[in-house]
Amino acid sequence: MPAVVARVTALADRLGVAHAEVFDVGRLSAACGVPESVVKALLGGRPAGEPDVQARFVQRLDLLRRTRLKPNGRRYTQQEIADGAGMSRQQAGALINGDRRPTMEHCDAIQRFFRVHAGFLTAEDPEALAGALQHTEQELLQKLADRERAAAAPADDPLERLLQDHGVRGIAWRAAQLPTDQHRDKVAEWLDMLLESVQRPKA
Repeated sequence: MPAVVARVTALADRLGVAHAEVFDVGRLSAACGVPESVVKALLGGRPAGEPDVQARFVQRLDLLRRTRLKPNGRRYTQQEIADGAGMSRQQAGALINGDRRPTMEHCDAIQRFFRVHAGFLTAEDPEALAGALQHTEQELLQKLADRERAAAAPADDPLERLLQDHGVRGIAWRAAQLPTDQHRDKVAEWLDMLLESVQRPKA
């Protein structure tokens, strides 16, 4: 969590985007399903979150019902959720009220109905918030790439030509979309190994 917060902060500063915008608690809460109070605590470096899977499920399903509304602005009814998720109204009601422990099949069906990513209803709070921040990071990286392209040096600039010819920007963009710092470290290790193999002097 601290690593992705630091990266988002650095990108926001570079782009001149206010921290209040990128770390907007309400927006992050709606994006990841974590209650606003928990988002605030986690962003502040304090341990927080609901450890029980069923309690998290109920919290996030309630948030989905409040934030993912029908085109007419009304909430989906229990019957509509049941029909869309392929279950009975009684099953949907028990899940919504916390009277029944959800299975992975229940979670997958409801996530598909509300068109949210896999794990939305079950991921631990720090993991869910980190995912939302990584999405913010990707958006900022895209903004930075767009700005750099708009202000790109002339085509005959050697550095710009090097970046284009060797796909450096593409490599950096794809690496930034990896889910964890450990994945990005592994990419760096692979690149180091590749460089060592191609630069090794012939015997």
